[in-house]
Amino acid sequence: MCANKLILTSALLVTGILTVMAQPQKPVAYLPSHEEVVQRYRDAAELDSLARNSVFKTTVQAFWQPDNKGFWYRNNLKDSVQEYMYVDAVSGKKAPAFDHTQLAAALGQATGKTVSAQRLGINSLVFDNPKQLITFRHQNTWWQYDVVKQTCTSTSPADTASINAPNPRRRPRWDRDGRRDSTSPDKQWVSFIKDYNVYIRAANGSETIQFTTDGTKEKPYGQLVWSPDSKYAIGYKIDVREQKEVYYILTSQPNTMRGQLRSQRYAQPGDEFTSYEMHVFSLLSKKAVKVNTEKYDFLGSPYIRWRKDSRYFTYEKADRGHQRFRIIEVDSETGNTRNVIDEQTNTFIYEQRIFTHYLPETGEIIWSSEKDGWRHLYLVDAVKGVVKNAITTGPWVVREIDSVDEKKREIWFRASGIQAGEDPYNIHFYRISFDGKKLVSLTPAAGNHTVNFSPDRKFFTDTYSAPNVPPVTNLHRTADNKLVMELEKADISAYLALGVRMPEVFVAKARDGVTDIWGVVCRPRNFDPNKRYPVIENIYAGPQDAFVPKNFMTHGEMQSMAELGFIVVQCDGMGTANRSKAFHDVCWKNLADAGLPDRILWIKALAAKYPYIDDSRVGVYGTSAGGQNSAGALLFHPEFYKAAVSACGCHDNRVDKQWWNEQWMGYPIGKHYEEQSNITNAHKLQGKLLLIVGEADTNVPPESTYRLADALIKSNKMFDFLTVPGMGHSDGGPYGRKKKRDFFVKQLLGVDPPDRNTGEIK
Repeated sequence: MCANKLILTSALLVTGILTVMAQPQKPVAYLPSHEEVVQRYRDAAELDSLARNSVFKTTVQAFWQPDNKGFWYRNNLKDSVQEYMYVDAVSGKKAPAFDHTQLAAALGQATGKTVSAQRLGINSLVFDNPKQLITFRHQNTWWQYDVVKQTCTSTSPADTASINAPNPRRRPRWDRDGRRDSTSPDKQWVSFIKDYNVYIRAANGSETIQFTTDGTKEKPYGQLVWSPDSKYAIGYKIDVREQKEVYYILTSQPNTMRGQLRSQRYAQPGDEFTSYEMHVFSLLSKKAVKVNTEKYDFLGSPYIRWRKDSRYFTYEKADRGHQRFRIIEVDSETGNTRNVIDEQTNTFIYEQRIFTHYLPETGEIIWSSEKDGWRHLYLVDAVKGVVKNAITTGPWVVREIDSVDEKKREIWFRASGIQAGEDPYNIHFYRISFDGKKLVSLTPAAGNHTVNFSPDRKFFTDTYSAPNVPPVTNLHRTADNKLVMELEKADISAYLALGVRMPEVFVAKARDGVTDIWGVVCRPRNFDPNKRYPVIENIYAGPQDAFVPKNFMTHGEMQSMAELGFIVVQCDGMGTANRSKAFHDVCWKNLADAGLPDRILWIKALAAKYPYIDDSRVGVYGTSAGGQNSAGALLFHPEFYKAAVSACGCHDNRVDKQWWNEQWMGYPIGKHYEEQSNITNAHKLQGKLLLIVGEADTNVPPESTYRLADALIKSNKMFDFLTVPGMGHSDGGPYGRKKKRDFFVKQLLGVDPPDRNTGEIK
């Protein structure tokens, strides 16, 4: 019995030992020696240099010929070799645009200089295929090449205006040109301002009408514009408010031993705006009629659009605070108004992304709105003031409008989130009828797409990729979306030969446990999965957009920093744009949030998947709004973030520019501005912080960073501080980026960085 127990015990002991031996070894913290880190710096610098010219054929810039049947493009290859290609779009054939060697020889003979066939440096090309003549520009001189005779002769400039048709842009919403004198469309009358009041005189000088008498220097009339039928002029009584100035000092100007004071006019949140009181001046009644509407007190004077009958006009108005947007119609005869569109929200309306397109022939307006929770397009009856129908619908986002075909009643647009199973930020191109029917996908392939149409829109080139998928460029026929041919597939063989690891697209759940957060991960080339590497997050949480790369990521700062022994990541948390309205609304009066709860969960999920990722050593860096976010990460989440580099941050939203901060933080300026300020919360600092600022920053006033430094000093907090003389809005430039790397090496790897002063590295 005892022997059996002994045998059993021995067996269990052996089994336990084998079980322990079979278990994977838990990674240990990566803590390199100083010598190893120095070598990593050298390797990273070498990789930076080698990677610059290692990826080819990533884009095709098509230069269409005047007949719209063909185009040329240039490939920049290894060692700066240039390859010129010509595509016959109708037949779907591609070939070298010419014999490079023969053209170089002919050009060399004509110029008396040696011309490299591999580096021709040609910027413009026009092909006369029937005559076999090519007109091109080389070093600012135009030449004509005879393909048959193989000769070059100088010639006059060719017409190269036929390039990709420009995309339409949103109609102007405000008028800032400051017009004073204006001639009527029928050339019979001239409106003008004299002694701050409105006058209209006959163009032949026979009659002058004074319309106002109450204009003063402080409140003059101005901004006059005529109706198309020359019966009315629109103008404003203007309550002028001068923008206040912000200041900075240039400390290191040449040829002087004194610092130089600089200033600029700069509206900050809460500052007053010039306001405009609208009036109609009628030539028939010779009277001024004050329009029955409130003052226009935000972002300049309105842009006027007239109906075909010239009696009614409309203008757009976004109320200060960004919670109401209207299209207002005015009756010129009575001054009465009505709202054609009146959108209101409890959070914010993203004013800069409102699209409006006016269709005066049919009395309609195409308008974009997030009123159903996603950014979509609507067809509005401008006469009745009602929405006729939704043009686009669904849990996806219209990103931009490319064109509106009023004859075919079609809209060509970009959207993201329609195609299931892929990154919801990927942009695809579509067209759809005004009635919301006949939705056609022009770019069904998975990936993020960039499309350029031929001038007549009969063909388009489509380049698509993902952060870890090289670009492919195809030529399509627009009418039926038929693939004409593959133009180029990116060549990354030289890049891969460097041993670079492709970035990983990683997805994890947001704070709500439902929403996907998308990001990218960069690893060092030679990382050891048995070691645990610190994480550095590249952060920019500005609500105006989303910021994680969606196109193929060639070598950049994130990969370069990873080479020092870090896992470098970037993701878009809640509160950024290009998703649902609810996703975006997280930022409302809440910029201090910066999506940080989502980012923390995302990094933790990454560490749970990969044991070699050490989420106990996390750093973060960012510039501008990212500078605010990176410093805020230490102040509001010190339990997770241990070190931060903050460059030119907007550390208090009251110090920064008015238009950006009031869009997200709201108006009037409430207590939440102070509560979310990094400056107010400076006493909470626990981790390691490096502040960087350029003394000549005209984007975010430098005092935003100086005030944070002052608050940290008064709170007896230790931090590093770099001011770069003469530098503007920046991450500190090459010197600042070196300081950033050295800072993270010291704080997260626990080792001294290379000593540049002794020449250990440059």
